[in-house]
Amino acid sequence: MTDTHRPLLIHNARLVDPEAGRVTEGAVLVEGGRIAQVFDHPAPEIDEGRVPADARRDAGGKVLAPGIVDIGVKICEPGERHKESYGSAGAAAAAGGVTTIITRPDTDPPIDTPETLEFIRRRGSEAAPVRVLPMAALTKGRAGREMTEIGFLMDAGAVAFSDCDHVIADTRVLSRAMSYAAGLGALIVAHPQEPGLSRGGAATSGKFASLRGLPSVSPMAERMGLDRDVALVEMTGARVHFDQVTAARALPPLERAKRNGFDVTAGTSMHHLTLNEMDVADYRTFFKVKPPLRSEDDRQAVIEAVRTGLIDVISSMHTPQDEESKRLPFEEAASGAVGLETMLPVLLRLYHSGDLDLPTLFRALSLAPSRRLGLDSGRMAAGAPADLVLFDAEKPFILDRFKLRSKSKNTPFDGARLQGKVLATFVGGVSVFEAA
Repeated sequence: MTDTHRPLLIHNARLVDPEAGRVTEGAVLVEGGRIAQVFDHPAPEIDEGRVPADARRDAGGKVLAPGIVDIGVKICEPGERHKESYGSAGAAAAAGGVTTIITRPDTDPPIDTPETLEFIRRRGSEAAPVRVLPMAALTKGRAGREMTEIGFLMDAGAVAFSDCDHVIADTRVLSRAMSYAAGLGALIVAHPQEPGLSRGGAATSGKFASLRGLPSVSPMAERMGLDRDVALVEMTGARVHFDQVTAARALPPLERAKRNGFDVTAGTSMHHLTLNEMDVADYRTFFKVKPPLRSEDDRQAVIEAVRTGLIDVISSMHTPQDEESKRLPFEEAASGAVGLETMLPVLLRLYHSGDLDLPTLFRALSLAPSRRLGLDSGRMAAGAPADLVLFDAEKPFILDRFKLRSKSKNTPFDGARLQGKVLATFVGGVSVFEAA
């Protein structure tokens, strides 16, 4: 790793500026862990006394962008360290251009006390080369009956509160938690699903699920869950981020909520942007995610929502599962896929297809999640943290899941032809990953 106090000049780069919505040829000067200056010339003249020759890096015309801020990463400490540790997840994140990971509280036991949260913060800072910011559970044990000590957890470092996919069925409990969170200015991360309808669903309802004989859930479950939570936002004034909006039918109420001035944002996952229900094919369990993969019409609608900014954030929803929990009949197999290391090359499919340009992609990957969490990252501007990813957007490769740095290898993209390789990742101006 480089010395964080040393300057660094990355020149001859294509700079992605998600704030300005442009890609330009230029250079970036890093001093004291932050971006000191952004140059609109690829080879700026800088005195060697300020930046020594060995502190200059020629990007070779490749892309330099703000590091990815990934909301909703599951790291299986405590309880299931064999699936993923902070060390393995941190290495995967660095190799994928992810400079900040926002961890989920759905561990065993859940992160629902200040003591558990302090353990997580300490483990993250010790073991991971990237920034680790934890979420905490919204209710004790994620059981949906009694809210956690939100104020104490915020004091301990919780950046948001979520019960993840354990949707709180008792509306009164949720309304009380939202009211309390609103009074403290806390952010709630909600999973928009109607829990009764979505229980046990392994696929999206329709002809495909019927032909495969799979238990299914209607996209209306997402719409109904979103409708209820938006109504509670209106009632309580809470700040809410919907973690995965994946169905076209959920977009109109989301648009209305934003138009009415409610403090809501929405995310979607890399998998729902790049795969559809047909990819399950012959019951391939590595394609089983939650919510289930949607129709192609839904996928296209969600891409358009990202392009227009209706959906603010793209996340990996990194969910490690071991081989034993995936090598089961589709209905019984665990949901989820790893994504920290694969997210950028997978999403570059949308860039190469012309669906999303690079500034739009990094607005959703870096700028928007940073703003929602109150972070000053995600910008290509003087004063911003020097959390950066350098990548070759054109480099083709075939993904081999056994080469992934995560302990669990449950990716649906094993053997896929991808285009785009991370060359280097910097956190606070420090190199935390260099491609071999």
